[in-house]
Amino acid sequence: MAQLLLAGPRGRRFLLEYALASELERNPVRTDETFGQAVVYASYRMDPDEMTASAVFGWVTSDGQPFEVTVDEVAQRLKTLELLEPTPWRLRHAVGAAVDSARYWQEPEGTDILAATPEMLRELYRVAAHIAASTFIRWWCTPVDMSGQYAVRWEDTPLKTIPENVQETLLAARHQIHTEERWARVERGSDPTAGGSGEWWSHPCFTLPSSTRLLSDGLPAGLRFVEDSLGWEHADSVELIVPKGLRVFEIEDAADWASLCAQFPIEVTAQKRPEWYAVTGHTGRWVVPDWVQVAEHYDGIHLQVGAYLAAAGVAIPIDDSTDTASMIAGWNPDETYWFSSNINYDHQYTRWELRDAGTGMVWKPASPETS
Repeated sequence: MAQLLLAGPRGRRFLLEYALASELERNPVRTDETFGQAVVYASYRMDPDEMTASAVFGWVTSDGQPFEVTVDEVAQRLKTLELLEPTPWRLRHAVGAAVDSARYWQEPEGTDILAATPEMLRELYRVAAHIAASTFIRWWCTPVDMSGQYAVRWEDTPLKTIPENVQETLLAARHQIHTEERWARVERGSDPTAGGSGEWWSHPCFTLPSSTRLLSDGLPAGLRFVEDSLGWEHADSVELIVPKGLRVFEIEDAADWASLCAQFPIEVTAQKRPEWYAVTGHTGRWVVPDWVQVAEHYDGIHLQVGAYLAAAGVAIPIDDSTDTASMIAGWNPDETYWFSSNINYDHQYTRWELRDAGTGMVWKPASPETS
């Protein structure tokens, strides 16, 4: 499990966030001597984006010179940092921070680059081993919880409709992918560094219903673990009733995603390459699963938390002979997309609101006056 947590950028970011939280919980005041402040300074120096907050505010010494903190110094501070014992809350907080900081449409931010350096990897292994011994993460590598699935709608947006004809929905989405690919081949060309802006995600189409399990605190995982969130402060959750006997494909690791892409590939090189090249550096072909074909064999597809941490944002090899890869992007951990019309919502909603708990913003059941 420790190696799994170190395998991908989201897993490494999770480990770094856990270490940062361990220090901050003991000492909420950061100084130039703390591990957390060293991470800030070093991340700024490594960030390819000149408009990061650190660049804008310009951290400097008393004589006006930029702070210089080496990767080795950050790693040494991490080496001496005392890690707190894992609890469900601490683990959820660190996973949530790692998920929220994911970005698949541009180069990795400085903090992710820092976490991937050899010096940091050596010290992050200690964090990974510390967490891997916890029983609280066992569910991260388990199948979809068919007995309790919950969907989330944000800020009073409509709940996703369960389609009467899933195949028609998937066929329309596949047609759009083919159309976009033809357009991108003409308009974007073959230079991966040319830039552009397109669809960077690889999950099934947005209109399909998706759901997650409840966490140990009663919060749907889909409320806590959200990529590319839009700053929502209110949400509703509703149980998704899943009948017995549905066939769900489990993504347990990168190899499972690769097998889907190898069996049911659909070409997306031209439309994905500018963004995914920036993320991974891969210059070859790109494919994603053809969900029309996948749905002929399965009623749903579930991304396990462990697989997300290890494989999201990675160029996953599909066919070395053609330099073909794929990427898991825009898909939240523990999320299941459903290809069945036999599921139903129970329409008993729970309203949630984001509140300041003193140690950060947390989701809580809404008070009666705001429900």
